[in-house]
Amino acid sequence: MPNFSVNVPQLSSLHSIKTPKAKMNLCADQVFDKMLLCGDMATKMMFAPSSSSSSSSPVLPDLRKSNKRRSIRMLKCRAAGADGGRVTVGDDVFSVTTSSKYEVDYLGQSTKGDLNLKLDPLHSFGNGQATLDGPIEEVARTEAQAAENLIRELGIQGPFSAQHSPRGIFCSRTLNLRSISAIGYDMDYTLMHYNVMAWEGRAYDYCMENLKNMGFPVDGLAFDPELVIRGLMIDKEKGNLVKADRFGYVKRAMHGTKMLSNKAVSEIYGRELVDLRNQSRWEFLNTFFSVSEALAYAQMVDRLDDGSISADLGTLDYKGLYKAVAKALFRAHVEGRLKSEIMSKPELFVEPDPELPLALLDQKEAGKKLLLITNSDYHYTDKMMKHSFNKFLPNDMDWRDLFDMVIVSARKPEFFQMSHPLYEVVTGEGLMRPCFKAETGGLYSGGSAQMVESSLNVHGDEILYVGDHIYTDVSVSKVHLRWRTALICRELEEEYMALIGSRSHREELIELINQKEVVGDLFNQLRLAFQRRSKGRPAQTLAATNLDDQELTDTMQKLLIVMQRLDDKIGLMLESDGELFNKRWGFLSRAGLWDKSHLMRQIEKYADIYTSRVSNFLNYTPFMYFRSQEQSLAHDSPLPDAAMEN
Repeated sequence: MPNFSVNVPQLSSLHSIKTPKAKMNLCADQVFDKMLLCGDMATKMMFAPSSSSSSSSPVLPDLRKSNKRRSIRMLKCRAAGADGGRVTVGDDVFSVTTSSKYEVDYLGQSTKGDLNLKLDPLHSFGNGQATLDGPIEEVARTEAQAAENLIRELGIQGPFSAQHSPRGIFCSRTLNLRSISAIGYDMDYTLMHYNVMAWEGRAYDYCMENLKNMGFPVDGLAFDPELVIRGLMIDKEKGNLVKADRFGYVKRAMHGTKMLSNKAVSEIYGRELVDLRNQSRWEFLNTFFSVSEALAYAQMVDRLDDGSISADLGTLDYKGLYKAVAKALFRAHVEGRLKSEIMSKPELFVEPDPELPLALLDQKEAGKKLLLITNSDYHYTDKMMKHSFNKFLPNDMDWRDLFDMVIVSARKPEFFQMSHPLYEVVTGEGLMRPCFKAETGGLYSGGSAQMVESSLNVHGDEILYVGDHIYTDVSVSKVHLRWRTALICRELEEEYMALIGSRSHREELIELINQKEVVGDLFNQLRLAFQRRSKGRPAQTLAATNLDDQELTDTMQKLLIVMQRLDDKIGLMLESDGELFNKRWGFLSRAGLWDKSHLMRQIEKYADIYTSRVSNFLNYTPFMYFRSQEQSLAHDSPLPDAAMEN
């Protein structure tokens, strides 16, 4: 394999790719995986814009002046080669499992897209020695160590190291990415991440302006995103924002902008469960777009409670107040002023991600059909995608060249549930005409997911859909179509770092809880002995029965004081747990020390994988096999040796 010497800003950590002969004793799949990875990197480097002012390179030809049509044709040829069931590198040695010949592996995943050897498994490699003889346990141990060494020498961040980082991709349900034929993407807060302070701040401003025009008192109110996090629920009957655990029990609550005590939460909700199916009462904050709405509502609840809202607006309860706020925010979006402002100065609202186009380029070159399915209209989509993608694509490629199909104004979630008229966008000004069948490479408005499946001849779990909205993007596409799903949750990066920063706090808290359990167990046993003694019956054991009355009473008093003091300490520490992420609501994924939040339960239920941004795929290759982690159960704790002997 040749050496490549490059200078690419996006891959600055990879200065050279070398393959020592001593490390070529990898098994065939491992070697070829590295060959594919290195080959794709080298090609990307050839097409990537050079940061050097030199017009030529002694190693790689300068292709910056190649015309757009040639580069796109090469890109499509490479993708077609991978999709056609054969590979261009080592074609006489390897083949790809086709959609007509796939099987199901031991984890129940399709083997479509897997790489296969055409040769005898014991084929001698370049040095003439067969390296796969012997027990597979020993062979695997040797080759795994060699694989770790090689990937380290190549300077590539492997998926296992990437997983243990803020930008890891986390797996809820096992997913073989090789078997995925098409990957669909949402745009807003998925392919494109907005600056929350800027985007939601302006949405809040427009909402407040509309509320003021409706007669609501908004003077003195300001945008404060720390008041709200994703995953909360609005209780429209009581004027509260609540955070629930995975079972639906309310753990924290805020009335207006004032946090409620644990006692108040218990008195208001008791054993009542949050039921998101009751949409007349509960509103789930699925995405960043909910931040401005929830914040405005909480602030207006304060104004309603203190009597600031004029009686001229009629008799308002908390549910009517929510309708007014939702209407004001809806007008801010529909009237178009907000999006017009963003389109005029996208650099103020969009956080650039230079790695994102490279991640999609990898997927396309691996034979995946890429789709863009967004609720945004054509003009907004085209403007924002050009801003976010074109400057990071090679050889004057346009963002449209990445996608096999683009659908705007999709009207999700209905897009996944029913059919709407399909229109083809035929001009740069957005002129449309009716059509009855979508074609590869087309740009459309409306339509349906079933139409996409029919047009591309891919169905169900052959498609991975990636979005930021747990309902509109993820759960509906999974429930109705059985598409595989990925959720984008940008806050994961901040939460990951907050969890690391809170490690010592949580360890101390767990230690105190364990100490209380030990002290409490003794107290409970002594209490039972005291109870039996008062009834004239013997205690649990002879020694407990013979305890002196005074000793029993004194010990119980001492233990009770210790437990009360521990409760005070533990209570304060529990309240502060998660402050590094959000001082009011704690961690996004947790509701209490050990339990999951309702949002996290939704993610695990509907998202096969989840991560903070699409560009994180760059660390995993388009051939990654995501395997879900072991799920621990309450009875999984190891038993003591004595118990095992019995």
